[in-house]
Amino acid sequence: MSLPRLGCIGLLAFAWSAPGFADAYKAPRLSDGTPDLQGVWTNATATPMERPAEFGNRRAFTKEEADAIEREARGRVAEDAAPSDPNKKIEAAKNLPPVGNYNLFWTDRGMTAALINGEYRTSMIIDPANGRFPPLTEAAKKRPSTMRFGSDGPEQRSLGERCLLSFGSSGGPPMLPTMYNSYYQIVQSPDHVMILVEMVHDARIIRIGGKHINGDVKKWMGDSVGKWEGDTLVVTTKNFRPDQSFRGAAENLVVTERLTRVAQDQILYRFTIEDPTMFTAPTTAELPFMAVDSSVYEYACHEGNYALPGILAAEREAEKAAAGKK
Repeated sequence: MSLPRLGCIGLLAFAWSAPGFADAYKAPRLSDGTPDLQGVWTNATATPMERPAEFGNRRAFTKEEADAIEREARGRVAEDAAPSDPNKKIEAAKNLPPVGNYNLFWTDRGMTAALINGEYRTSMIIDPANGRFPPLTEAAKKRPSTMRFGSDGPEQRSLGERCLLSFGSSGGPPMLPTMYNSYYQIVQSPDHVMILVEMVHDARIIRIGGKHINGDVKKWMGDSVGKWEGDTLVVTTKNFRPDQSFRGAAENLVVTERLTRVAQDQILYRFTIEDPTMFTAPTTAELPFMAVDSSVYEYACHEGNYALPGILAAEREAEKAAAGKK
């Protein structure tokens, strides 16, 4: 986990101030003439992936509502950081993590609603219009749940716990913010774009031009091929491994990402998720990536993490004891 970069939390509030702002901006160019997307960026935001049902098709908050969201988020951090009262009766605190969990100071979730083209978004999803994932197909409804409440062995533990891939969909695609480490470093060459993800130190390699590899070869984070459409980098990713799923979609998942630098300090990130075996319609979402004057920290995933070795050692001892009784 990285140290928090508190100086960048308010950056989302300085995103587009009026519709059409992006049209007047011209991104800097690299020597090959392509837009320069390089740098370190964060997509941390208080805007959820799916819109709360009570908002219906309402795509944006008012400025007053967005300000209230930020005040509440900052208030939770301040309350959690306040010194404990040793004389207070111990009880579960509302909306705060229990004793022994992360302090909110460290979580770095993002404090503001995503501001895109003058709108404080109520959800990342913009299509369907209700800001929510479309219904599952009938076949998908009949599939066994991928939710695990126990494991028969280490291979069934989560990919993040095993340090194979980032938690949630931080590395993606799609690249989504998580509880912390929502930082990305982009490096470009004429033939490749590399995105280094802070969470678990994933590195996505996007080939510019060319074709996708044979579909029989499945890759972590899929096989990404990019092309430039004007000032927008369009990346299509397919051939995901079956054990890396997004809301149940895996081997048949296709993610199309569009990255456009719309301001000196902002990349607009839009993505479309398609899997006709899982969802009845495609889903499109967008969120801003904000520039930060910072570095991507090392993520030493298992440094000092003895949980899984301890579990396995205990189980081996239990097996020895059971064998000795026979």
